Amino acid sequence: MAKKSEKNSLVEICPIRNVVARFGNKWALLIIMLLHENGSTRFNRLGKMIPDISTKVLSGTLHTLEADGLLTRTVFPEVPIRVEYELTDTGHSLVPIINTLTQWALEHMQDILAHRKAFERTEG
Repeated sequence: MAKKSEKNSLVEICPIRNVVARFGNKWALLIIMLLHENGSTRFNRLGKMIPDISTKVLSGTLHTLEADGLLTRTVFPEVPIRVEYELTDTGHSLVPIINTLTQWALEHMQDILAHRKAFERTEG
């Protein structure tokens, strides 16, 4: 029996699963779009633009996006310290894909909601 922690399984190296899992959380796409629309943005400003995100979750999401090369983090040696985030070219290249997905969702949302309601009626 193979251990769960074994690396390089087909599931682990699948590029779509691997990449989408990193930016497919509740906040990452929103952060990418906000940085695209606003350019270089301070941490606190991002927090104000997304009032229902906690500081911890915002920090963690930004860290993940930075680790994947989708944004850069710049620390300015000032008092108080100023930190700004900006999309990289790779991050910007994701925006048209997000826009396409958004358009698809807008076109199909009513149908999806109707199917959900019908499904809930048959299940419940």
